[in-house]
Amino acid sequence: MSAIVASDLDRTLIYSAAALGLAMPDADAPRLLCVETYERKPLSYMTETAAALLAELAGGTTFVPATTRTREQYRRIHLPGPEPEFAVCANGGHLLVRGESDPDWRRTVAARLAAQCAPLDEVRAHLVRTADPAWLLKERVAEDLFAYLVVERPLLPDTWVEDLAGWAEQRGWTVSLQGRKIYAVPRPLTKSAAVAEVARRTGATEVLAAGDSLLDADLLLAADRGWRPGHGELADSGWQAPHVTALDARGAAAGEEIVRSFLRAAADTAAE
Repeated sequence: MSAIVASDLDRTLIYSAAALGLAMPDADAPRLLCVETYERKPLSYMTETAAALLAELAGGTTFVPATTRTREQYRRIHLPGPEPEFAVCANGGHLLVRGESDPDWRRTVAARLAAQCAPLDEVRAHLVRTADPAWLLKERVAEDLFAYLVVERPLLPDTWVEDLAGWAEQRGWTVSLQGRKIYAVPRPLTKSAAVAEVARRTGATEVLAAGDSLLDADLLLAADRGWRPGHGELADSGWQAPHVTALDARGAAAGEEIVRSFLRAAADTAAE
């Protein structure tokens, strides 16, 4: 038997300085490896232990990064180990094969979105019309597939995201609040669908997955086994599933534990 390992990146495997969660005394903090720079400044990190474990994992399995990041944002990241043959970007909107977006998959996604949900322009117009300039910092469209806002979180009204989610659900879209970003994503645009395509192409018999946000829930539910850290939207909401392990570890320590769990589970699958 063979497994593919599909994992979210931000706040699951890699962490900004603010998200590292280093609660120990400085003298006991782990050594860190920078895996992303932006505008010539370090941005995202893993512990060196997690990096070594991930290099081992990626060298022995089909490791599939599965991110909501755009292709441009994903390409800033340099993970340890061999370059993944497959990667999922834009929440499933692009399936990268050896670094290039697969045109067949892109056509499949476009057809599903056209048939199952309201157009992006309608949703974007609603976001711009209802957001208050007092707390809205930026409004962006990612890959002509979904929209997101960057907000001043302390000023965001308590019910605004909930109201937006209700409006979006009626139009086939879903909403996720992650830190300072509010994502509006078409419901058919999922990481799980793209990962299922990788499993089909590779002949994998098992999918192992990890993620921290509501946009990762479909990936975790579709996997044979999954893990979520002790932080993030899923943890905060008490989300759980019988085959998904809810870790207590938070921050970069959770990233280490997730990669260790992947290694153990992949070894078990290979031995069956």
